[in-house]
Formats: sequence, structure tokens, C-alpha cells
Amino acid sequence: EKHSDYDIFDDDIEDTNDTTFDSVITNDAKMLKAIDQAKKITKSDNPILIYGETGTGKEVLVQAMINYSGISRDKVVIQNCAALPQNLIESILFGTCRGAYTGAENRKGLFDEADGGLLFLDELNSIPYDVQGKLLRVLQDGSFRPVGSNVQKNVNVKIIAAMNEEPTEAINNQHLRKDLFYRLSGGMIFLPPLRERKSDIMLFVNHYINEYNFMYGKNVQGITRILENFFLNYYWEGNVRELKHIMESMVSLSDTDILEVQHLPAYMYDRIFNEGIAESNNAKTKYERNFNSEDYNLNKALEEKEKELITEVLKITKGNKTKAGELLGIPRQTLKYKIDKLNI
Repeated sequence: EKHSDYDIFDDDIEDTNDTTFDSVITNDAKMLKAIDQAKKITKSDNPILIYGETGTGKEVLVQAMINYSGISRDKVVIQNCAALPQNLIESILFGTCRGAYTGAENRKGLFDEADGGLLFLDELNSIPYDVQGKLLRVLQDGSFRPVGSNVQKNVNVKIIAAMNEEPTEAINNQHLRKDLFYRLSGGMIFLPPLRERKSDIMLFVNHYINEYNFMYGKNVQGITRILENFFLNYYWEGNVRELKHIMESMVSLSDTDILEVQHLPAYMYDRIFNEGIAESNNAKTKYERNFNSEDYNLNKALEEKEKELITEVLKITKGNKTKAGELLGIPRQTLKYKIDKLNI
């Protein structure tokens, strides 16, 4: 399996030969339908378009499809299109001829690399509109011209594309050509967001408890009913990937057998109470208290809890803010802001 020199990978895009459709954790009817579709389409010659929000498991499904296809791994090329410089995408995909532009050399493109095999284009909607037209031609007749060349090349490449934007929305936003979408629509697979797969949430929770117990030498046995209810009703903007990072944070920092709400990463813990504060503010003044005692200052209590948690995580990561941010489920810049704000 090969990656472009320009590629920047998502956490879940891994070079793995052992991922199968059984590796997809689900009991959800829509997901099971997607897996069934994937099995059927993978063995066909049709190009494939997978769409779903970030973190829904597109990369795991693609790896299962690659292995199921029987295509040799040395003929599989993976490219995250969002990682490519916009002005170089055409050259990287289709190759260049010497003299095509200043400094251009004879160089094979990703379609050359994948000839006789499979090319996975992640974040398809990041490819410029005009270059999508050239991609459409490859899908239609298997031919293209390298940048700066007058010679048509023929290739035999199976295409799997993925995007995190709903196709109709992408077309309306001019992130996806309508004619390219029509060409891909015969092999389209939709992965629903985690909030619509409630039966899968506890499957993932238990899976990650086992995984991170082993990784961190912990003995977490489960979560409280209150925390389970919170998970089942949470929006999960980052989907499975967000849940994965949250579970790593909670298990790695736990000193109990059962995880509770207070073990949540700081940003989620804050969200619970901020939502509660907002609801309370909407319902004041009838039950408004007439005291300002520091003992009842919620913001102060939250800051103390946050400071304690961040301090503990920084000890675990030996001061590594990037890793600490990952464990806490917040960006490094946000962590740095909180460290300064809380005088840690």
C-alpha cells in the first residue's frame, strides 16, 4: 500500500492487512446495510463514493473493502486530497512532463502508481472543480493526459472516493461537480452519524474500555447509568473518533472501576454545566437565590476541577501539551489558553 509524498493521514487511515468487514463495530441497521452494499460493490468495476461526517468510520470501511477486493497491497494508493496544495493537485494525480511549468520534471502521477490496482481519494470535495472534470474523464474512458503532455495515457484503476459533506450540499456549494457525482452515484455508500446509531454507542464504549485497559494497565469495568444516558443523548459532533478520544482520556486517568460523569474530559464536563446554567438563567427570577457565597460559586468550582484535571494530565504526559490535549479531547491551543488562564 502506497501513500503520496504529499499525504497527511487521518488517525484511522492505517496500512493494515487484517481489517475485515467484521472489524466494523456495529449493530445498527443502516450500518449493516452499508457493509452489505460495500461487499457487493467492491467486487464490481464501478467507482465507489462513501460519504459520512468526519469520524464515522469511512477509513475502516475502506480498509475492509481493499482487503476484500483481493487487489495486491502494492497496487493500492491512498491520498488525502485535503492535504494537497491546491495548485499541485492536478500534477500529483496525473503526473507531469518536463517543461510543463518552471521546474517541472517527468513524474508519474497517482493514477500511474495505481494502474492495475486501486486508488482511494479521501476528501474528494477538496479537489478543484476543473480537476474534477479531468477525474471524470478517467472514470468514463480510463484515459488522461499528464500535465504538459499531448499524449493520452490509458489506465485501469478502481476508484474509491470519500467525503464528509453530503453530496447534494457539496454540489450546491460547488465543491462537487454534478456530472462527477452522477458517475459515482451508482456505487454510493452512506455512513450515518453516531448520534443516529444509539445501539452502537455502548458497543464502542465497551470496546474502548477493553482496549485502553490493556494499553494503560487499568481495570475499568464499566460506566454509571447516568454517564450512559449522557452518552446516548450527546450530539457526538466528532462521531466515533470523538468517543474514542474521550474513552482514552477517561480510562487512562481513572482510579476507579466504574467511570462517572466527573471523569469526562474538561470540555465535556464544562458543557454539561454550561447547558444547566443556560436553562437556569432562562427560568430565573422566581427561584433566584439571594446570596453570593463563594461556597456556591459554580464557575469557581468548575475552574478548580478543570485545573486539577489538566495538572494531572500534564504529569502523565510529562508536560507534553500536544499529547495532553489529545487525552483531554481539546486542541493544543485551547489547552495552552486554559493553562495560562488557570495559572497552571
